[in-house]
Amino acid sequence: MTEARPDAMTMPQIIAYDSRDDQAGGLADLVAGRLSAAVKAKNSASLAVPGGTTPGLMLKLLGESDAPWGLVAVTLTDERWVPPISARSNQKLLGETLFHGAAAAAEFVPLYGGGAEPAQALHAVNLTLEQVALPLDVAVLGMGDDMHTASMFPDALGLEEALSPDAPPAVAIRAPGAEEPRITLSARVLRAAERHILIQGHDKMRALERAVALGDPTRAPICAVLEGATVHYAD
Repeated sequence: MTEARPDAMTMPQIIAYDSRDDQAGGLADLVAGRLSAAVKAKNSASLAVPGGTTPGLMLKLLGESDAPWGLVAVTLTDERWVPPISARSNQKLLGETLFHGAAAAAEFVPLYGGGAEPAQALHAVNLTLEQVALPLDVAVLGMGDDMHTASMFPDALGLEEALSPDAPPAVAIRAPGAEEPRITLSARVLRAAERHILIQGHDKMRALERAVALGDPTRAPICAVLEGATVHYAD
């Protein structure tokens, strides 16, 4: 049992699905509907999505939806600082999932800007985000067993800036033991969006419970975006 601290949080709303296929379809339908509603209201919409393999099916189904993609801007919640031809690139994964379907008509705002280090391109990346994608309408996030989200990892170099209320849209960050630097959307930018957190398996649910009990974003960065979020869970 995880001991709750005085600053422990309240568990967010959780939608449980019978299967991972149901989870992928349900979340894809929900996000497509939110994008359509945003476009109807203001003639544009913006979306941030995670990389990795867990959201792959959801992203593929979302990309095949009839959302008004030509009026949608899409960016990533985080990215490894590698070129998009790299097998480790989240942008490359999006090309194989979300942008494989009708969503190819969306405007993509990459987080990787070239150069050896994020600092060389971060200003331009942030300027483009501000002009094209912000404020976000919807953000889909994942969570690791270590309670990280996006590339906000416990003990990461740059985490303090990423959690700051005055943080820029995107922040350079170096996770402990990582092969390369990363760039992550800041907690401030993510909190401004309607947030949906996709988790799978009992281990992830236990990690979520630990995070809620801790209530400390420096130890459990997912806490920075939990308030008001919806968790989509499948075993």
